[in-house]
Amino acid sequence: MSGRLLLQLFLTMASLNAVFAIDASIALNRLATPSGPYLEVHSFIVGSTVTFDSTEQATQLQAQVLMTIIIQQGDSIVVGERLALNSPLAERPTDFLDFRRYRLQPGTYQVSIELEDLALATNRRRYETEVILDPWPVQVGLSDAFLLADVSPNADESDPLFRHGLHMEPLAFNFYGRGANTLGVYSEVYATDVSSMDRVLIFVKIEEQSAGNIRQLAQSFQVKPAAPVIPVLQQMDISELPSGNYQAVVEVRSPENELISRREIPFQRANPLVDMRRREEELSNFDMELEFVGALAADTLRYSLLAITPLLPQTDITTVDAITRELNEPAMKMYLFSFWAKQNPSNPAAAYNAYMEVAKAVDRTFASGFRNGFETDRGYIYMKYGQPSDINRVETDPVAPPYEIWSYDFIPLTGQNNRRFVFYNPSLAAGDFILLHSDVIGERNNPQWQVDLYRDAPADGPDDYFQGTQVKDNFGRQADRIFRDY
Repeated sequence: MSGRLLLQLFLTMASLNAVFAIDASIALNRLATPSGPYLEVHSFIVGSTVTFDSTEQATQLQAQVLMTIIIQQGDSIVVGERLALNSPLAERPTDFLDFRRYRLQPGTYQVSIELEDLALATNRRRYETEVILDPWPVQVGLSDAFLLADVSPNADESDPLFRHGLHMEPLAFNFYGRGANTLGVYSEVYATDVSSMDRVLIFVKIEEQSAGNIRQLAQSFQVKPAAPVIPVLQQMDISELPSGNYQAVVEVRSPENELISRREIPFQRANPLVDMRRREEELSNFDMELEFVGALAADTLRYSLLAITPLLPQTDITTVDAITRELNEPAMKMYLFSFWAKQNPSNPAAAYNAYMEVAKAVDRTFASGFRNGFETDRGYIYMKYGQPSDINRVETDPVAPPYEIWSYDFIPLTGQNNRRFVFYNPSLAAGDFILLHSDVIGERNNPQWQVDLYRDAPADGPDDYFQGTQVKDNFGRQADRIFRDY
């Protein structure tokens, strides 16, 4: 297959502490057959972000999510499907999966997926991307590769996750968390039978990505005879893999070990137990009681760790969450000291004290309900990106709840100029501002933010409910002008 298949279409949107925000992982994988390509849609919905209502069984709850899938070429809709996804019956909110497979012709498609909580119409999320499906290859190539959360024997071909006598459950968010000890990867090799080779070598590797460098950590390989389609399934032990950013790699090589095709799938690993063990080894020569953390009480340690959360890599957040929840004082002291020792090796106490002055000020300014100020959306963004260049607060828009638009001349973390954040307060509770939209890389990007902001004026919304992003202009409506004119 062509190099265009290097793209792994993995779409996620998550907002920080958002009240109305379905959180879902949607992965699109392209595979091929001699009779034509097909597209798989893997959906994983986070149960805690949708509404679970009681059922006829007194102790059982269930959620329903309306999924609308539109696949089109230009102005022509090739697939238009709307279906209700039911969660499993459970005693508490639980995550749930959906799987779809569509046979399509080679070509370029626009894919739009809308999720809506049927118990709360304002709780919805939209995903959009472009997909290129290639014709059957005329030379050796690889399909998209995707990671697996679980592989188990299964003879039931009616199982939507059935492949080659196995149940293969896709991995949500490309994230292996605490307790996940086995990495699984699946791909397909095509058209080796039309090559001059009677066999190929297939390698599966785990590589570490750190500071722009790539280091191989594990590898397996197998020899396969030439065939039209060669399924590739490999599982690897990651029980000792520390938290961090990695990539799983699938390579096809000739019998002479020459590289023919390669696919890379980035993933994150959170392994707090291994992290703590390694951190203990690194700091074994330090007496924590003699460092600045030795004088901090348990509640101060917990507060200090929560305050640095906006600065942590995603994989470390799991570790910090675990040790603060357990109030593990030695672990909290060790993590806090190692964090600030990396920031300022010569004087970690000075770095800690300077930061905590800012954290306490942010806490006072943005405190809301039972959360610390730096745990709210506005406080989190302030701690992560610093003080904004400008803040526009609007409380007089006739059909919108109070909102704020923060502007940054420059974002050092992403290297972007002239970026903005939109926060709004739909609950009208004191200080309860939620991040609605941002054009900063890695933050919540909501093309329909104006539609959500002006939801109390449905008559002024776009004609196309699913794809419209603009609302009609009206007296006192300033949000779009403030956002664009900065």
